Amino acid sequence: MSHSDLGDQFVPLGDTAIHVRWIAGSPRTAVTAAPVLVFLHDSLGCVDTWRDFPERLARRVGLNAVNYDRQGYGRSSAFGPLSRTPGYLGEQATVLFTLLDALAIETVVLFGHSDGGSIALIAAAMQPQRVTAVVTEGAHVFVEDVTLAGIRAAQEAFATTDLPERLARYHGEKVQGVAAAWIDTWLSPAFRTWNIERYLPAISCPVLAIQGQDDEFGTMAQVRAIVDGAAAESLVIPGVGHTPHREARDTVLDAAAEFITRAVRRQ
Repeated sequence: MSHSDLGDQFVPLGDTAIHVRWIAGSPRTAVTAAPVLVFLHDSLGCVDTWRDFPERLARRVGLNAVNYDRQGYGRSSAFGPLSRTPGYLGEQATVLFTLLDALAIETVVLFGHSDGGSIALIAAAMQPQRVTAVVTEGAHVFVEDVTLAGIRAAQEAFATTDLPERLARYHGEKVQGVAAAWIDTWLSPAFRTWNIERYLPAISCPVLAIQGQDDEFGTMAQVRAIVDGAAAESLVIPGVGHTPHREARDTVLDAAAEFITRAVRRQ
């Protein structure tokens, strides 16, 4: 499969079909040595919840991009029998590389939001030779009380508001599985000690950690841990919550484009 196969595709991985959207960020649509920009969505997200941000960033940096739904989300296959363990984000990093192999992608720049940011950090530690740069937004490297409080608030919103109906526009009949996969896992006693700080020193590429100062799911301790562990740069945006690319789109576009361009030129 070449980078010229732009558009929406379903890629078989075992008994699962993964929905992939190719985005042309560069007029060079053939396979080149340039890395591909890969977007990793959050715990309730999918390809479509990114809106037009991936297209905008891909054009700004001149890289072709891939945006995909993890299993259970969006238009990808539904979850199998769900029994998530505290290691599920690491498992998704492994799936990411399996998908990249299926797409014949060698090197990547990873842009991950929330869970996607944690996956991006783990992936950069697992196969550093394939990851040119990482941008995270609201990534977690350990569990905080504010994280659990935010998830409990979301749990209440699922029960008392139209949130399930709004998410069903993106996930269809899978919406309850999406909610359970996030809420039940993170609120389980086994997950309270989850921590991926041990991966950070193995990351050799440049990292930009973005976080809203008013993030309802994490404190500045998350950013400090990423900066200290991975020698990362940071961008903290005042007055912004857990979704900077939507709440402060132009600020994030400017910072991410400058950072990615610099990292790619450094190769």
